[in-house]
Amino acid sequence: MKRNKLYTYLIVGALAMSSCGKEFLQKLPQGELSEPQVGNKEGVEGSLLGAYSILNGNVSGTWGNYASAPSQWLFGEVASDNAHKGSEGGDQPYMANIESYKATSVNDNLSTMWQVYYEGILRCNNTLKLLAADQSGAKEITEERAKQIQGETKMLRAHYYFYLWRIFKKIPYLDENTTADQALTIGNDVDVLPKIEEDLRFALANLSEEKYNNDAGRMNKRAAQAYLGKVLLYNKKYPEALTLFNAVMAGTDLSSMPFWNNFDVTKENGPEALVVSKHAISSNGNPENGNVGDMLSGLSGTAPVNCCGFYQPTIDLVNAYKVDANGLPLLDNYRSNPYVSDFGLPEIQKENYELNVDLAFDPRLDYTVGRRGVQYLDWGIMAGDSWIREVVTGGPFVGIKTMVPKTLFGVQTAPGEYYITGLDVNIIRLADVYLMAAECEIEAGSLANALKLVNAVRARAATLAPKKAESGVNAAKYNVKPYPSFPDKNFALKAVRFERRLELAMEGHRFFDLVRWGIAKTTLESYSAFEGGIIPTYKNLVFNTNNEYWPIPQEELDRNSNLKPN
Repeated sequence: MKRNKLYTYLIVGALAMSSCGKEFLQKLPQGELSEPQVGNKEGVEGSLLGAYSILNGNVSGTWGNYASAPSQWLFGEVASDNAHKGSEGGDQPYMANIESYKATSVNDNLSTMWQVYYEGILRCNNTLKLLAADQSGAKEITEERAKQIQGETKMLRAHYYFYLWRIFKKIPYLDENTTADQALTIGNDVDVLPKIEEDLRFALANLSEEKYNNDAGRMNKRAAQAYLGKVLLYNKKYPEALTLFNAVMAGTDLSSMPFWNNFDVTKENGPEALVVSKHAISSNGNPENGNVGDMLSGLSGTAPVNCCGFYQPTIDLVNAYKVDANGLPLLDNYRSNPYVSDFGLPEIQKENYELNVDLAFDPRLDYTVGRRGVQYLDWGIMAGDSWIREVVTGGPFVGIKTMVPKTLFGVQTAPGEYYITGLDVNIIRLADVYLMAAECEIEAGSLANALKLVNAVRARAATLAPKKAESGVNAAKYNVKPYPSFPDKNFALKAVRFERRLELAMEGHRFFDLVRWGIAKTTLESYSAFEGGIIPTYKNLVFNTNNEYWPIPQEELDRNSNLKPN
C-alpha cells in the first residue's frame, strides 16, 4: 500500500462536463500533488475520481491485476465449483493454490488484492480529508455537493472494505483520521463489518436517486440500498435487507431488461446495472482503464482472441444447466450421465465429433459457456480444443461473458490486444437483488413471494434466443419454465441457491455464496469427487473451515507487527 502520498487525477473541462459516457473515469497521467495544491473544488472532485478508478481493480498498467479484478473471478469463481484456473497446469501456480485451497501468506494474488483495495481506501480517506479542509476554509464546494461527495466516497470505501473482508475477514480499519504512522501499527482484531455498514447507511441517507452530473458510473441512493441490503444479508439481518431490496425492485420489470444486455458492450448503463465498474478503451488506444482484470480470460490457439486461456467453466457448472421434461433444474441429480462435450475421446472420434442437439438445457448455458459446435458471439462456431490452451487440465469449455464481438475489435478492445476490452463489470445487478430478496422472503416464511421472484428471473431466461449449432439447427432442446410451487423452506432454499448459480455464473459470486450459506465444505468436496472423476487434477480436494478466507499477506505481516495471521 502506498503511504505518505496523495494520488489524484488532473481534470480537464471536457471530463468535468461529461454526462453518461465512459469519459467519467478515463484517466490522465497520475501526478503526486501536495494537499494545498488540491485542497479546492477541482482537487476534491479529482481526488474522488481517483477513488472511483480503483473500482476496476487497477492502479496502473495492465498486466498483473487479475486477483483484484472487480469480477473477482479468481476468488469468487475459480475457488468454487464454477470455474477452473485454465491455461496450462504450470502457469500461475499461485492461482492453482487458490483453486486447490493451499494458498499461503506468500501467494502474490493475496498481496495484489490487499494492496489494490487498500489503495482505494487510501484514496477515499484522502478525498474526505480534502473535503473537510475545504468545508472548514474556503467552502468552494456547496453544502449539498459536500454531502453527496461524502456519500459517494463512503460508499466506495465500504465497497473496498467489503471486498477485503470477504477474502481476509480479519483486516485493519483505517479511516480519514488515521495518520500514516498509525496505519503501520493498527491491528486486525476488530470486526470491520459494522464500519462497512455505517458507511453504507451514510451513503443511503445522503445520496439522491440522480447520479451526479448524470455520470452512469456514479454511486446513488438505489446503489446504496442494494449494497447495504447485500451486507445486511451477509450478516443475516434479513428483514431490514428485504426492505431495502424491495425499494430497489419497486416498479421494475425484469422481463423488459434482456439478460444479454448485461454483457453487451453496446447496451451498457441499462436499468439492471446498479453498482458497476466502468471500463473504457481510450481514443488513443490506451487500455489501462479497460477491463484489465478479466484479460486472462481471453481464449487461446486459433480463437479470434488467442490470449490467455484462463478462467474456464467447469464440467460441473455446465451440467447444472440440464433441465427435466418440465423445464426445471435437476436439483439433486444433474451430475447423472454427465455431458462432457468431446472431452477424453480418442483423436479419431474427436475429429468426427458432432454436437448432440437433443439434450435439454436452460438457454442461459450457451450465453455463459462456449462449447464445441455452438455459435459463439459473432466469432463463428466454437471449435473445441483448438480454442483452448490445455484441455487436459482446463476441460473442454470456455467462458463468454467477458468477451466482445469481432466487429468491435479495435473499438472496444486495445489495439492488437483483443483480450483487453471496454466491457463494464456489474458488481451488483437487478437479478442479483431479486434472488437475494427471495432468500430474505424464505427466511421470513413468505415462500409465495420468494417463488414469484425466482420465477421472474426464470421467465426472463425463457426469452433468450436459441443458439445455433454448426448444422444450423438449435444447439439444444432449450427449455426453462417456472416452478409451480415451493412446497417447503428446504426446497425453496435449494431452488433459490441453484438459481443464483444459473443466473450469476462466472460473475464472481459463487464461492462467497457457498461460504455465507455454510455449505462450502460439503459442496466443494462433492464437486471435487465428481469433477476429479473426469479430470484427475481436481480429485481429492479438501476444504476446511479455515479455507473460508485467505491468509494475510506475509509482506503486510512483516510491515506491521500488530497484524495477526489468519
